[in-house]
Amino acid sequence: MRIKPLGDRVVIKKIEAEEKTKSGIVLPNSAQEQPQISEVLAIGEGITGDDKKKDSIKAGDRVIASKFSGTEVKLDGEEYTIIKLNDVLAIVE
Repeated sequence: MRIKPLGDRVVIKKIEAEEKTKSGIVLPNSAQEQPQISEVLAIGEGITGDDKKKDSIKAGDRVIASKFSGTEVKLDGEEYTIIKLNDVLAIVE
């Protein structure tokens, strides 16, 4: 099943955080901070159809999004987040 966002929305999937600290200490899931870097999976037509917005982001980009933005969705055992383009803070290169 696929998710196709509407308007100026973007579907992202959080990239899992490291489970170890730099010194080698293993962190339990409860002690880990939510990852802020996500991968863009799909983009709405409100972005691809707009000449000013279409070059700003594309599927496959790694982005940093606002912490408490969007709607989390679980589909086929995978967790996705649907956010507005305005909630994307930066692209990680």
